[in-house]
Amino acid sequence: MAERNTISTKDYEEFSRLLENECGIVLGENKQYLVTSRLNHVLKDNKMDSLGSLIAELNKDTSRKLINRIIEAMTTNETSWFRDIHPFNTLKERLLPELAKGRRTPVRIWSAACSSGQEPYSISMLVHEFIASNPGLLNVDVQILATDISPAILLSAEKGRYDDMAMARGLSPDRKKKFFRETPNYWQINPAISSRIQFRPLNLLQSYNLLGKFDIIFCRNVLIYFSTESKKQILEKMCNILNPGGHIFLGGSESITGITDKLNMVRTNGGVVYQLKP
Repeated sequence: MAERNTISTKDYEEFSRLLENECGIVLGENKQYLVTSRLNHVLKDNKMDSLGSLIAELNKDTSRKLINRIIEAMTTNETSWFRDIHPFNTLKERLLPELAKGRRTPVRIWSAACSSGQEPYSISMLVHEFIASNPGLLNVDVQILATDISPAILLSAEKGRYDDMAMARGLSPDRKKKFFRETPNYWQINPAISSRIQFRPLNLLQSYNLLGKFDIIFCRNVLIYFSTESKKQILEKMCNILNPGGHIFLGGSESITGITDKLNMVRTNGGVVYQLKP
């Protein structure tokens, strides 16, 4: 599979259908290069030489270890700290002050498709800073749920350990010093930040009934990979578990037009956030 032309049209179409059925991701046309780059190491580790061989093996795999490895390879994306800063500014300047008013129950935030953990840890750092700069304003706990389809990437995220390259992407020197402990081989997130976060595996196509209710959902740069029908299903389920007046953050290139009518677009300084309609 080292050469692009080793992927036949038949194998590519069959693999695309399989991937969409398993996790909702739609590859579209002419993405053979992406499949090649993402799956080369999977093929090598399993001593296979083509996508066709991989598909044949998948049809015999009852343990689901192979399909889980493939989903992990196809869905793991790079991320950064405080990515696209405006959602975090909106959280700090607008949403947390609103939620703090007369609050008696914990504030709950969901980071969907959290990948290697930078997003939920960034949210927790911001919450820590908000509480420190507004003593007595937010008198309830803030609970953050971080989910991803890949158990392996979740295990790595939960450890809260990052190398120098990862630390350099979007993290200020002040926050690096304040919220991490340096070791000889990596930087370790402080317990004060990690203690707010629960990591949990979740396929976004599955039921959300056991997740509970949320005030804020971060689902950024995720829906672009799904079909229109899957986007509708995901947003419908997310709206169903939002508390009244709750908010959803989507990626900058993502829109709810033609997807759902349960959310209002609210313009904020530098971007938008979607609020559940009354």
